[in-house]
Amino acid sequence: MLSYLDSAIAEFNRYETLGRKTMERVSDEELFYESAKDVNSIAVIVKHLHGNMMSRWTDFLTSDGEKEWRQRDGEFEDTLSTREEVYERWVEGWNLLFDVLGELNEEGMGRTVQIRGEDHSIAQAINRQLCHYAYHVGQMVILAKSFKGSEWESLSIPKGKSEEFNEKMKKSLEK
Repeated sequence: MLSYLDSAIAEFNRYETLGRKTMERVSDEELFYESAKDVNSIAVIVKHLHGNMMSRWTDFLTSDGEKEWRQRDGEFEDTLSTREEVYERWVEGWNLLFDVLGELNEEGMGRTVQIRGEDHSIAQAINRQLCHYAYHVGQMVILAKSFKGSEWESLSIPKGKSEEFNEKMKKSLEK
């Protein structure tokens, strides 16, 4: 049986992969495209995720997750200009998260950490971030799907293929 931490790490891995594969499927123009004044591009979403990850996971056990040096409002400004800059931030944020989670253990899950002065159990803090990242990765996918239209290749179960997928899963479990 998977421990809570193993399960959380697996889910974070799922969303990191989903976001990375989404970015791989869009052009540079689409990566930076903002469809309206207050609609973030995929690049801006990545910049925000990076800022959040660096703040939340730096000194996770010993300092408030909302660092004084974080400039959250600036995360929503379109200042990245290359795919490489976007990927660097993506990789740096996720690497920090996975490094911190890799150092945790089930025995320490009862500890308390703070986010914006509010106490959270470690599990609550992890759940909060998992949901937050899933929300934004979902935004990235929706943007990419809107760019690609019928050319989009599903990153999960393609529409109309649920039964086929379920049969494939059953067969793989029987082996």
